[in-house]
Amino acid sequence: MIRPLDGITVVSLEHAIAAPFCTRQLADLGARVIKVERPGGGDFARAYDQRVRGEASHFVWVNRSKESVTLDLKQPAAQAVLQELVAGADVLVQNLAPGAAARMGLDAATLQAKHPGLIVCDISGYGEDGPYRDKKAYDLLIQSEAGFLSITGTEQAPCKSGNSIADIAAGMYAYTGILAALMQRAKTGKGSHIDVSMLESLAEWMGYPMYYAYDGASPPPRSAASHATIYPYGPFAAGDGGTVMLGLQNEREWKLFCERVLLQPQLAADPRFDSNARRNANREALQAIILETFGALGTPQVLERLDAAQIANARMNDMAGLWAHPQLAARECWRQVASPAGPIPALLPPGRQSAFDYRMDPIPAVGEHTEAVLRSLGRGEADIAALRTAQAI
Repeated sequence: MIRPLDGITVVSLEHAIAAPFCTRQLADLGARVIKVERPGGGDFARAYDQRVRGEASHFVWVNRSKESVTLDLKQPAAQAVLQELVAGADVLVQNLAPGAAARMGLDAATLQAKHPGLIVCDISGYGEDGPYRDKKAYDLLIQSEAGFLSITGTEQAPCKSGNSIADIAAGMYAYTGILAALMQRAKTGKGSHIDVSMLESLAEWMGYPMYYAYDGASPPPRSAASHATIYPYGPFAAGDGGTVMLGLQNEREWKLFCERVLLQPQLAADPRFDSNARRNANREALQAIILETFGALGTPQVLERLDAAQIANARMNDMAGLWAHPQLAARECWRQVASPAGPIPALLPPGRQSAFDYRMDPIPAVGEHTEAVLRSLGRGEADIAALRTAQAI
């Protein structure tokens, strides 16, 4: 089947998560992604851990279906190779340190003067201008600057996201921005410059709590895994040690919850609990009643009652539970991809497609494709040997 981005070439100066997550999704849709890495160790995310048969968990997640080319960009000979790659590319993505790409002549203005159809996507912590432009920006730092930590955690202490949410947000907006730029180029013939910041990406995702605190109003309180303003909506322990997440959205559901789950229909009219505002104000009392009922039941029994009453619920899974999730298995969401460590299971991208199959190709070793790419540029064996001798590749 023809994929949407077949024939599109992406060159990426990428490391860590934001840019690699963006370009992996482009590769999922058929783009050829040439990942430029440092000779030797490559992308430093390769060394984050060794949890996947010796490979790093972050790297395995965001780097399938790419070609790895090693170039020491401090050397003019390697920069010349990069310029050749860019000349044949549709998209350049980079998340180097602020100003690093411009110092190598890889800023959008310089490149698009030579290649007017090129799409240049710069991903950074704070954007290419403004007073924070040169600040270092790691995921946790952006979670802090974007106010995410202020609304996440318990009353006693803030808590970060368990995944790289700021990187993921920036990668998603870079990905969709590039898709939009490709559509725009098809209409105008001209490339685009996309300037994506982690702060602006996560700030967009903070829209609800920002508006909730509009004009100096109090922000949503930190409420651990429970909803900040709706109750009961959060985790509750069952008698077998499991945890059930449930959520009530309206008074009809509250009545059903009392009748069919708690088996205490009189609670529905209890003046402490007869509106969400009162339930929210009397959380401790209602929590004790719920935990007393759930404590006499196992997790499957609690879930069965909730399902029978059509109350939204979920089991609080751990990672083993997610790997074995029956819904993912039933929808055939898993594939095998090759890697330097052998075959590894990988999730298909979200969203079933009837028109094409997603690309699910191997995770590359450091520099695995360097020589093949150089030959495709017309470099002969002597030239390749000279680059290797100079440690430029």
